[in-house]
Amino acid sequence: MKKQQADMQSDNLDMVNSPIHYNKAGIETIDALEAMLVDGFDYYLQGNVVKYLWRFRYKNGIEDLKKAQWYLNKLIEVYDDKS
Repeated sequence: MKKQQADMQSDNLDMVNSPIHYNKAGIETIDALEAMLVDGFDYYLQGNVVKYLWRFRYKNGIEDLKKAQWYLNKLIEVYDDKS
């Protein structure tokens, strides 16, 4: 029964859009990084796109591709806001 509950909980986790380890005390890590990095935030996003594309074949497969896509979408959002 415990294994079944653990499986159901893991099914509800979204490791791409809202991994629980990136939200502590109600603060999203990405928001804190944006506030700290200001003008360098777009470079941070670009670096993560490259990182996840680089490693997807060797580490987490499709999950890493989705993470790369998430960071690319965020980068596009940042540039849309600048224009």
